[in-house]
Amino acid sequence: MSEEEKMLQGKIYDSQDDFIRKVRGKAHHLCRLYNETDEGEVEKRQAILDELFGYPFPGYLQGPIQFDYGRYTKVGENFYANFNLVVLDTCPVTIGKNVFLGPNVSLVTPMHPFLPEERNPYTNQAGWLTDKEYAKPITIGDNCWIASNVTVCGGVHIGVGCVIGAGSVVTRDIPPHSLAAGNPCRVIRKLTPEDSIFRKPNLW
Repeated sequence: MSEEEKMLQGKIYDSQDDFIRKVRGKAHHLCRLYNETDEGEVEKRQAILDELFGYPFPGYLQGPIQFDYGRYTKVGENFYANFNLVVLDTCPVTIGKNVFLGPNVSLVTPMHPFLPEERNPYTNQAGWLTDKEYAKPITIGDNCWIASNVTVCGGVHIGVGCVIGAGSVVTRDIPPHSLAAGNPCRVIRKLTPEDSIFRKPNLW
């Protein structure tokens, strides 16, 4: 089993494996190029994203962005992310259709050992300083809004139609159609038709 296969399957892997370093380095380079573009450079931005993700990217990233790999993140149509999106896609990150992310959202799949003697760096056979790490996937369902300054941790599944309040740290699954917030993020209540903006006359 290759180190990439181990990584994507959530097993202990060598993050300084030659292939993994090459893919990660290319992604970091493409993120830097994207961050140096202007919003009006639409075609240039789209070409960078298509190369970063490995498919025609169906959304808009305000930028700046930082992806560890890009190719392990899949998003649905009408995806939008505001300023300072960070995605550490060591394990697959899957995002549905019509998902909005506020500024400073982080989606972080990597995990590290709790015990320091297992977490501390060591030198691999190629002479690179590395460590023992693994990851857990993240899934965000269709029609979700993740508000500003939210961190979603590895292993989390956010159901369809959820709203995650600003500043939340999501460490556990959130069921569909929930309003959830806090650190750790907890379900506050279900979203209902009463939440419609058309039932709030003060907004019109």
